[in-house]
Amino acid sequence: MAKLNRIGLEPIAYRGGKTTLCAGCGHNAITERLIESFFELGIDPTQVVKLSGIGCSSKAPAYFLGSAHGFNSVHGRMPSVATGAVVANRQLIAVGVSGDGDTGAIGIGQFVHLMRRNLPLVYIIEDNGCYGLTKGQFSPTADLGSTLKTGVVNDLPPIDTCALAIELGASFVARSFSGDSKQLKAVLKAALSHRGTAMIDVISPCVTFNDHEGSTKSYSYVKDHEEPLADLSFVPFFEDVTIDYDPGTSTSVMLHNGSKIVLTKMAEDYQPTDKMSALRLLHETMARGEYATGILYVEPDKQDFVDLLGVVDEPLSMLDEARTRPGRAALDELMESFR
Repeated sequence: MAKLNRIGLEPIAYRGGKTTLCAGCGHNAITERLIESFFELGIDPTQVVKLSGIGCSSKAPAYFLGSAHGFNSVHGRMPSVATGAVVANRQLIAVGVSGDGDTGAIGIGQFVHLMRRNLPLVYIIEDNGCYGLTKGQFSPTADLGSTLKTGVVNDLPPIDTCALAIELGASFVARSFSGDSKQLKAVLKAALSHRGTAMIDVISPCVTFNDHEGSTKSYSYVKDHEEPLADLSFVPFFEDVTIDYDPGTSTSVMLHNGSKIVLTKMAEDYQPTDKMSALRLLHETMARGEYATGILYVEPDKQDFVDLLGVVDEPLSMLDEARTRPGRAALDELMESFR
């Protein structure tokens, strides 16, 4: 008998088309964690909109939630399309999949304004440090001193999308590794339950162009230089909270829908609600050539963009003319206000 989730759907309902990415690509592992997260949370696929730009990463929405809404946008312009979709129908759960080139190069301006608006959107950067579709050139997130297969050394400092997102106003910021399935799934489930911009930078090695010695985004390098912030688990709001831990060793952060992120603390007693601590941690680990992974920052009570606009609960396309076309009295009042 097939396993069913809490809304009565089988795992196959959360799958998409067959991947055309390279065998072993980290992006495929991210897709699998997304499928598992949506299934385990019991989210209706027809209430999800998937968005992407251009690049290897932007093919990912074709590989999960085949019955969800989807839009593959122009290179670097996915945030604009996502904003329109979410404002038009605030009932949709929006997931944007981008790449380090799509986000950090041509789309950096769009990324900046998306982060400051705190749009309700899970924004996933599949970060491999290179342009996989155009033969592996360095992307804006490639680390200083990393090398290409040809031996060319990168002499430009990288853009840290996590630090940028925290500084600009995203209310949930995390970093994970495609090879760490347990942590990545917990982060994704927490992000899907957050109301606001949840930006996740997932280091996802490119097995074709950027998985060699000298790359700082290869499988071997990341495994040796990953510094997990916590042993991360996620307790959905519809399940009983039955966590066994010693006093003083864990902290819970309540999300908008009542779900909790449960973090088992390291010795440094890291607080994910402290913006300055998050930025300091990113700078310190970068200086050591390491990647801090886990939930770096969360601000669960911040007002999101749709609420800020005062948009009604119903999808705008479903409103009748009486509610979208002001009457004569409203027009007279508006005209009078300009006298």
